[in-house]
Amino acid sequence: MSFENRIYNFAPGPATLPEEVLLEASHDILNWQKIGAGVMEVSHRSKAFMACYEKALSDITELMQIPSNYKVLFLQGGAMGQNAAIPMNLMGLGKVSSQADFLVSGVWSEKSAKEATKYGNARVVANTKNEGFTYVPDVSTWDLSSDSAYIHLCTNETVGGVEIHQLPNVGSVPIVADISSHMLSREMDVSQYGVLFGGIQKNIGPAGLTILVVREDLIGHAMPITPTIWDWKTQVTSDSMINTPPTFAIYFAGKVFEWIKKQGGVKAIEVTNIQKAKLLYDILDQSALYEGKVAKNNRSRMNVTFFLRDESLYEKFLQESQELGLIGLKGHKSVGGIRASIYNAMPLAGVKKLEEFLKDFERRA
Repeated sequence: MSFENRIYNFAPGPATLPEEVLLEASHDILNWQKIGAGVMEVSHRSKAFMACYEKALSDITELMQIPSNYKVLFLQGGAMGQNAAIPMNLMGLGKVSSQADFLVSGVWSEKSAKEATKYGNARVVANTKNEGFTYVPDVSTWDLSSDSAYIHLCTNETVGGVEIHQLPNVGSVPIVADISSHMLSREMDVSQYGVLFGGIQKNIGPAGLTILVVREDLIGHAMPITPTIWDWKTQVTSDSMINTPPTFAIYFAGKVFEWIKKQGGVKAIEVTNIQKAKLLYDILDQSALYEGKVAKNNRSRMNVTFFLRDESLYEKFLQESQELGLIGLKGHKSVGGIRASIYNAMPLAGVKKLEEFLKDFERRA
């Protein structure tokens, strides 16, 4: 069985999802595990859902190779919510009270730094806004402080298409990383981080679930003003269920974890992602029409951004690509241009179809 008229969805999130998981979920929405009720109708305290929750927790721990001294939380509020929760839980841990460092390499890390100023001193160690958020400066140029509680990075900036492929050496200060748009797209050494977090609406499932991976020694230090729902210690002791969790999103994420395992795990997924990204970047490097502005060593594998040197062609480009079933290619409103988000569930066939269109469009331009 297959859906008819499925497009190739290059939107940045909510994004394309594995078709076989969508098919299974379409059945489970009506009758999950033959219990006569849909998965969205089952109590989060029920035996069936708790088994689903535990399986999802086990699978992501396996896929990310999360060490035993870390906790995984399934939360709500998106990465934006954690922009507030993280400083409230961590800022008091530095040698200087309520201070943290921030690398501002794009729109999302800029938002993170701005939010943190409500709870303490958000020190910007480097900021590439004046250069159009097109690269990550060498760590030797960062104004790091050993007195800070942590340093915040967004390791893949969805808007600009800037990715940190090699983690910089920032000393002993814990690294907090927003991995929303490349979670499970590549292998990562979790032990190098204090906190990893991200919304699932790009690589894993429907919007509504945020995954937080936090080292145990960083739990239990929340500011007195911290709302209960953002207190990590409270969430850990209640299995992320101090209120009703986003049950369908957890269920769906669990199915995607199983799908990733069937593909050969994160290692195999990463090989395919490298191949997909190379197809598009090779065109940009050889083109007289398309211009990629991101530094080559910081190009995102998930969000390929570029511009047309002839700006009068944008409307035609987007119209023709949409007519071919290539959807969601318009760049973010803050920067313009074109953005192709090629997350895990984007098949190689979809990227090849986009590759063919790019070549054909340039020939005719």
